Amino acid sequence: MQRLGKIAVLGAGNVGGSLAQRLAEMDLADEVVLLDIVEGLPEGKALDLQESAPILGFSTRVRGSTSLDALAGAEIVVETAGLARKPGMSRSDLLAKNAAIVKGHADAVRAKAPQAVVVVVTNPVDVMTHYFQEQSGLPPARVFGESGTLDTARFRWFVAEALGVAPRDVVGFVLGTHGDTMVPILTLASVGGVPLGRLLPPEKIQAIVERTKQGGGEIVNLLKTGSAFYAPSASQAELVAAVARNERRLLPVSAHLDGAFGERGVYLGVPAVLGRGGVERIVEVELTPSERSAFAQSVAAVRADLTILAQLGARPGAA
Repeated sequence: MQRLGKIAVLGAGNVGGSLAQRLAEMDLADEVVLLDIVEGLPEGKALDLQESAPILGFSTRVRGSTSLDALAGAEIVVETAGLARKPGMSRSDLLAKNAAIVKGHADAVRAKAPQAVVVVVTNPVDVMTHYFQEQSGLPPARVFGESGTLDTARFRWFVAEALGVAPRDVVGFVLGTHGDTMVPILTLASVGGVPLGRLLPPEKIQAIVERTKQGGGEIVNLLKTGSAFYAPSASQAELVAAVARNERRLLPVSAHLDGAFGERGVYLGVPAVLGRGGVERIVEVELTPSERSAFAQSVAAVRADLTILAQLGARPGAA
């Protein structure tokens, strides 16, 4: 498999830094560029990562920069930059601040890496993915969000922990939003081919669903001063590898809906086949009435945030 020339990671915080490490160690590209506005941060993390190459044996060159010019020619771009919601910050405040960050990066990708596939991580991810695509003007297939990949990993681990089985043997899909209205598709959950409903009682499965919905918050509460980054960066690396290696993996991502699941003009977590061009196709699965209702709530939540963005004037070309 031919290696990529360049992968760019926007944001050198815990998530971006961890992702850059994973991508370098996977040897997916000749170069991984880590970008941030904080002077010295991307350069320092890049140098630290690069110095591990003789030990770990990867040949990827890791470079840090504070200039968006370093995006030039990137074949895959991962948008991790953004603010977490803080006490006293309204949802409108968060949307406005992160939209401003995304806008600048989308403009830069359009100008400097117009052929790139973009993976968006910035929260609220379904809305920010939608906005990145609008602002960049890239084809919707080449812009998708992390969304259910992380939520599914959490769900699979909680099931594995409850049953005392290998996590890799647990199969599942979490669709909808990356948030309280996410939709674990229990009819598709299994362990080694055995339906989950045969292995755990309904009340235990429901407890796992609720823990999955609060998975990020549980970690925030434990850390006190931060949020998750190991599992998020692992899920992002899985998505990048699927594109870079043209693996055609079927994974849950925030993808543009144009009729799938009866919805149009919105990004939401759905099963999608990922290849070198991004989202090759969306795979529609049958939903139970309760899952269909939850999915509709996810759509409504995303559309409500898009309305807030529109009211704030966060549209392509807006100041």
